[in-house]
Amino acid sequence: MIKAAFFDIDGTLVSFNTHKISESAKESIKQLREKGIKVFAASGRALFQIDNLKDIELDGYVTVNGGCCFVKDNENFKEIFRVSLDKEDLFSLMNYLDDKNNKFPCSLITSDSVFINYIDEIINILYGMANVKLPAVIDFNDYITNNYKDILQLNIFVDDNREKYIMNNVLKNSISSRWHFSFADVNPKCSGKNVGIDKVIEYYSIDISETIAFGDGGNDIGMIKHAGIGVAMGNANDDVKEISDYITDSVDDDGIYKALKHFDLVN
Repeated sequence: MIKAAFFDIDGTLVSFNTHKISESAKESIKQLREKGIKVFAASGRALFQIDNLKDIELDGYVTVNGGCCFVKDNENFKEIFRVSLDKEDLFSLMNYLDDKNNKFPCSLITSDSVFINYIDEIINILYGMANVKLPAVIDFNDYITNNYKDILQLNIFVDDNREKYIMNNVLKNSISSRWHFSFADVNPKCSGKNVGIDKVIEYYSIDISETIAFGDGGNDIGMIKHAGIGVAMGNANDDVKEISDYITDSVDDDGIYKALKHFDLVN
């Protein structure tokens, strides 16, 4: 029996084309909760960045790829888990970027803010695609030195080859995942959406076999493999589809509803 459902947001609940959640997905979430199934968003976004789900009622959030988790507590949400990026990695990144030959856009995400070292054309395009406000430009060295404990996630705007080099030589104590060819999320090794799921279901005394998870990008692979049932959207990357238990239709073609209907979880 399914007792908890986890949904990625961008490309899963929310369309990249409309920047909205479909009516069928809204109704599906409502039905799940009416049946007593707890429903959670599981996103690479921080909680303050989740502004595209309108008035949908949820039981909690797995944010920054599992690095910070929240559950509903009366009318508010309380934090039950948080892990920051490794201090050594952050200072290593700071030193690496000091060389002008190594320059690339990089953003820092905290529980309530996002900052970036500089903005170029690709940053403008990507943030526009996600319908997210551009981050504030800061002095990286100063911010990391004084606020390293607050940094939960990085976004590194590099290609695959550069990402591999950076992860192997600069951010050695972190992990990366990618849902868009232009950038990768960087998180602590002890996090991941699968870890976030575990923190949430432990809180509610739910077994992993009683969970279902939906996603479309590389940062969803861990939770799709980990959940009792892992569902890939029709618009998902091929590597996501390969490890899923079921492939549904795209976010723009009622994929959430169709999969939940397939598993007899909604009417």
